[in-house]
Amino acid sequence: MKSLFMLGLMAVISSTTFAQSVSTALASPEPPMIVEASCGKCNFKAKEDECSLYVRMDGKIYPVVGFKIDDLGDAHGEEGMCKAIRKAEVTGVVKGDKFYAQAFKLLPINKDKP
Repeated sequence: MKSLFMLGLMAVISSTTFAQSVSTALASPEPPMIVEASCGKCNFKAKEDECSLYVRMDGKIYPVVGFKIDDLGDAHGEEGMCKAIRKAEVTGVVKGDKFYAQAFKLLPINKDKP
């Protein structure tokens, strides 16, 4: 009975530690920033088999975790992520080689620019 209790206690502690590390990483993001957003496969030449949402910051591309390309409208539409590189206001953190987004807002396209 004692070993069963200890096993259960260890499971609770390890799952709580994991949840805290994930929530800590996402709970304290940097301030909002403006980045380039697009399809990694179509526009950023990422080695992907499918269309997926990426951001480019400081010349480096990161797959986005927390938002999907289809969350931002029709990816293959005229102004979609597979057809254009768009500016976006985002909050989140880079961990390893991924961008963990808490907020993701596409900015309007300025049609006045050539």
